[in-house]
Amino acid sequence: MAGRLAKIFKGDLTLWVILIFLSLISLVIVYSATGKLAYREAHGNTMYYLIRQVIFILAGFGIMLFVVNVIPVSVYFKISPVLIGITIFTLILAFIQYKITGGDKETSRSLTLPFFSFQPAELAKISLVMYAARLLSKAQRTEEELKSAFYWVTGVAGIICLLIFLSNFSTAALIFFTIIVLMLIARVAFKYIASLIGIGAVLVILIYFSADFFPDSFGRVHTVKSRIETFLSGSAKKEVTGMKQEEYARLAIFEGGVLGKGPGNGEVSNYMEAGYNDFIYAIYIEEYGFIGGVFLLLLYIVLLFRGVIIVRRCDRTFPAFTVTGLILLMTFQAFINMAVSVGAVPVTGQPLPWVSMGGSSMLFTAAAFGVILAVSADNQKRMAELQQVEVGQSEQPVTSEEISEAEKKEIQNKEKQQPQDQEF
Repeated sequence: MAGRLAKIFKGDLTLWVILIFLSLISLVIVYSATGKLAYREAHGNTMYYLIRQVIFILAGFGIMLFVVNVIPVSVYFKISPVLIGITIFTLILAFIQYKITGGDKETSRSLTLPFFSFQPAELAKISLVMYAARLLSKAQRTEEELKSAFYWVTGVAGIICLLIFLSNFSTAALIFFTIIVLMLIARVAFKYIASLIGIGAVLVILIYFSADFFPDSFGRVHTVKSRIETFLSGSAKKEVTGMKQEEYARLAIFEGGVLGKGPGNGEVSNYMEAGYNDFIYAIYIEEYGFIGGVFLLLLYIVLLFRGVIIVRRCDRTFPAFTVTGLILLMTFQAFINMAVSVGAVPVTGQPLPWVSMGGSSMLFTAAAFGVILAVSADNQKRMAELQQVEVGQSEQPVTSEEISEAEKKEIQNKEKQQPQDQEF
């Protein structure tokens, strides 16, 4: 039985265990946090959003198993330029749709199609990481190649993040920062990275001080400025508007104490509009306390370290850079969500990966986990094949002439594989 499961659930076992824990946490806390939403949108059926979450989690695991067992890792190297083209097209289409509908949608974040809707920014997270990994893996021979890759990656990332910025500043900043860290890990000269960070800081300052000169329809500049001001000085209109969500989040953490109120006993979520999404970490702490909050934080830290281990076991640059980018993206997003809940950073609107209430973002997160597990499974397969070769060689005595001949063949094979390693 265990052997059959191992053949299906390929890849890093610890990563699968982490996903199971996150899934269980997601189910119990989404059920607790959606009471108000259920009475408003589901006629009081509190089981509706729990069942919905179960469906998305099962669909997510189905996507992971499909990616791990069916799609070779080499495919992602080949299709990454196509994914970038699809990403740019869907981002532009979502913006056009938002303008044509006359603002019926609140923002241009989502693209509504006949049978479903999704956020192109979620596709951008995966496609941009893969495309950057492709370019950087092909540029590891010389500094000139890395310089050229830096300009290409920065240009493509800049275009995509600008399109995302029109509806979601925090996601654009998260993706661009992840790409910067990935380029730094890929040995791009620090002077280029530093100049990019400097330009980014200047742009944020300009957006903040020039926000009042932009029309309300231009991107999210007014929202960005408002959130920064609220974070720095608190809400100046508290006596008029009442408590804000971030203040309710801090109240939930205070109410939770060390051990929490217990499953289903949280009350603050009933006063919050997005307790099941942006501030789910605070609702979780209210019910499970400081200890539960630390446990959830540790799960993401372990996820980060397992990603490092998978990367260290890669013998090719493209899979290593892809896993690096995806792991950084998800852990950065998780840490930002937690930091928002505890009041350490301004409100960003980033969900907690694989825990916040599901939607298309959960399915794209599942695809990202599937790619990471596929690389891990590929590493395990290569290590097993290498061990079999070593065992076969140790069982048969080899003459000095055969050894020299074997060494020659090994050198020739390495020379043949070297260009492939650089590109894939």
